[in-house]
Amino acid sequence: MTATFRDRQHQKSKALKPGSRRPAKELCSECGLCDTYYIHYVKEACAFLNQQIAELEAKIHDRHRNLDNENELYFGVHQLMIAARKKQPIQGAQWTGIVSAIACEMLDRGLVEGVVCVQNTAEDRFQPMPVIARTPEEVLAAKVNKPTLSPNLSVLEQIEQSGLKRLLVIGVGCQIQALREVEEKLGLEKLYVLGTPCVDNVSREGLQKFLDTTSKSPDTVVHYEFMQDFRVHFKHEDGSIEKVPFFGLNTKKLKDVFAPSCLSCFDYVNSLADLVVGYMGAPFGWQWIVVRNDTGAEMLELVGEQLDTQPVSSQGNRKQAVQQSIPAYEQGVTLPMWAAQLMGVVIERIGPKGLEYGRFSIDSHFTRNYLYVKRNYPEKLEAHVPEFAKKIVSQYKLPDV
Repeated sequence: MTATFRDRQHQKSKALKPGSRRPAKELCSECGLCDTYYIHYVKEACAFLNQQIAELEAKIHDRHRNLDNENELYFGVHQLMIAARKKQPIQGAQWTGIVSAIACEMLDRGLVEGVVCVQNTAEDRFQPMPVIARTPEEVLAAKVNKPTLSPNLSVLEQIEQSGLKRLLVIGVGCQIQALREVEEKLGLEKLYVLGTPCVDNVSREGLQKFLDTTSKSPDTVVHYEFMQDFRVHFKHEDGSIEKVPFFGLNTKKLKDVFAPSCLSCFDYVNSLADLVVGYMGAPFGWQWIVVRNDTGAEMLELVGEQLDTQPVSSQGNRKQAVQQSIPAYEQGVTLPMWAAQLMGVVIERIGPKGLEYGRFSIDSHFTRNYLYVKRNYPEKLEAHVPEFAKKIVSQYKLPDV
């Protein structure tokens, strides 16, 4: 990966000033690339200017995903999928701390010299602050997801200028696609990529609107997640968990909260990471792990003895629920809370679980996002929507645009 003089031509480019209009315009996901001189490559690298998941999958994983295999169609190229949890969870972690544990092990063992991760600012627990962590303590200061658009790649200049040769980057799909396009320019000997699934991020202002609209105590929320029991789980400062059923969300008020980039994204599962750690395909209380290639297998092996594991499973049928959710979202349907609570209980008992829940979530978001792109950016539809997403969406009847 050693960069040549020609590779360093980007150093003559200038980062955009804060607040200036980005090349992807309203579709910018604020990944941070344009905050550096790597803006030189934005036309090729930006996930919203040049969607190239299939091409990069073949480059990174040495093969394309098999669209005739349901698990690969949905979850991407992989060697292994398992459910796991740490035997001794990291205190304060959003889940059990598998992502943090891997990053700390890599630093402790000297496999990497730095970890790109996201802490928060001193002023705001939800305001992301990308850093290059050099110690386990700095990694642990970044635990817990920040549910806002985060410029993780804003540290790219620091990486190149620091002389780092072995690096772990933790990020989401749009960030990782841009990173994969420029990784050979960074001068690294080895890059490890640990991905998290990502859907429906918001600006800081959008996050506040979501919290104010949905939680009974928005000022004490530490983190939240849309969970497999069809409820949003808000964790509060006192450790209590507030659960709000999906069907009770004020859809009409919240429709404009999510970033346009997220409404036009089809890389929920972080297809270009070496290893993915999330929860969407695992039983409740477990984490879902996807090993995409040999580098990912090496990373997971570092913490193997720290984990309880079990095979992934699948139960139920998602398709009717997805089909019914399409017009409900379109019409901004919100149930009274008592009805939403009741429906949540019923669906939790008989609805999709495990990998089928993962497919439900992907189907719901892909159909919504396909319609969003078709209506708002029809000229981008054919090139921007990956073939796997088109195949997934084709299973459903969509409203006429």
